[in-house]
Amino acid sequence: MAVSANRLELLQIADAVAREKSIDREIVIAAMADAIQKAARSRYGQETNIRADINAKTGEIKLQRLLEVVETVEDPVTQIGMDAARDRNPDAQPGDFLADQLPPMDFGRIAAQSAKQVIVQKVREAERDRQYDEYKDRVGEIINGSVKRVEYGNVIVDLGRGEAIVRRDELIPRETFRYGDRVRAYVYDVRREQRGPQIFLSRTHPQFMAKLFTMEVPEIYDGIIEIKSVARDPGSRAKIAVISRDSSIDPVGACVGMRGSRVQAVVGELQGEKIDIIPWSPEPASFIVNALQPAEVAKVVLDEDAERIEVVVPDDQLSLAIGRRGQNVRLASQLTGWDIDILTEQEESERRQKEFVERSNLFMEALDVDEMVGQVLASEGFASVEEIAYVDSDDISSIDGFDEETATEIQQRAQEYLGRIEEERDARRKELGVADELRDLPGMTNAILVAVGEDGVKTIEDFAGYAVDELTGWRERKDGETINYPGILSSFEVSRADAEQMVLAARLKAGWITEEDLAAAEPEAEADEEVAG
Repeated sequence: MAVSANRLELLQIADAVAREKSIDREIVIAAMADAIQKAARSRYGQETNIRADINAKTGEIKLQRLLEVVETVEDPVTQIGMDAARDRNPDAQPGDFLADQLPPMDFGRIAAQSAKQVIVQKVREAERDRQYDEYKDRVGEIINGSVKRVEYGNVIVDLGRGEAIVRRDELIPRETFRYGDRVRAYVYDVRREQRGPQIFLSRTHPQFMAKLFTMEVPEIYDGIIEIKSVARDPGSRAKIAVISRDSSIDPVGACVGMRGSRVQAVVGELQGEKIDIIPWSPEPASFIVNALQPAEVAKVVLDEDAERIEVVVPDDQLSLAIGRRGQNVRLASQLTGWDIDILTEQEESERRQKEFVERSNLFMEALDVDEMVGQVLASEGFASVEEIAYVDSDDISSIDGFDEETATEIQQRAQEYLGRIEEERDARRKELGVADELRDLPGMTNAILVAVGEDGVKTIEDFAGYAVDELTGWRERKDGETINYPGILSSFEVSRADAEQMVLAARLKAGWITEEDLAAAEPEAEADEEVAG
């Protein structure tokens, strides 16, 4: 059968649109069929159920009106009764559709315009879907493009088969782009939005620098050297921590390259950003000391629970350790994930002396001893009256100048002092109206009861309403710095796990949850831990 010119033209248009928009030819033909259906409805009635089929090989168009087979006809335009349907097809069942062939039709100007709009819309949607599918899997990659235009400081980048945007705050400070400039950037997000997929690029993202090193250093690309963490002050300074899986390869030297060639290539792309390459260590103290380079560190004191570290540096190294406007210590904190406090040796000595005096005065007052005894106890490392009261008496009697009788007397005084304090706290608890039943919660003390009482909590139901964060506090990371928000029990030695147990026990006692609820929650918690691990 000869194919008419119109049919050939239809297929040629479909091929041309598919090539130009980089979408599947079948999608274009399906869009044309939808357009023809819409145009046919404008002629035969909008309520008519019309199907248009286009033969992908010949371009032949078939128009059919579909009638649904039903027991009782309510709409003769779209439905057909069982008797009439079985006259045409003996096997017809309710819910089936019978097709009536419609004659070819000439499109009027309005129908043709409407069909064109349908095709344009469908093709645009297909193009957006193609673009989204192409770039959603490229998040985390570096891509190249050319500047299409600059709007209010935001750079619109032409990627060839799509557009992306580098927002003003994702550009390195003081760098400018003009029309036609080549841009290399990191894809950090791809979103499907009403106006089409939005591809967001960044030149300030820490992983942009990491990916640049991966491109410049073959050992990183091959997995011999691993980038553990990156911290950047875009356009100014950066720190990158690396580790080698092969003991014969120096990770820092490999990243620097012969005469600095590799690191200079990255520095050039980042507008002269100074980069410190640091050997990573599993030991937090060693890693933090390395991260504070080029400053020298005299001593470190770690608080692993709070992920906080105290770094003592020689007096002449303080400004170097902190850096200009705190840049060095801020980047070291971002790189390691630890909060870093920097002290000079003199400041640490003064603080230790102050703590010694405070402890000595505490022991003098609590134990009713003279200054010399208080200082001896403080110098032996005792930090609280509780330690003195409940430590083995041999630890006290073994101190020079102390005997067993003295040790027993000191411990007795310590226990009497603690007893008086507990009585005062219990009286304060009752004054605040805190119920006795709260004392039965695991880990509860009179000191804690006073603290929650002063917070307005008096009953089991009140305590059950606490969120764990309200008790232990929480931390938020903003602009590379960790901000600590204290909880009601932050000054007590109460861990997050202990606080959770107290709250769960209160909710159990208040009847908010049951033992069965707790038993059911345990397997879920274990599964979550396995996934996280």
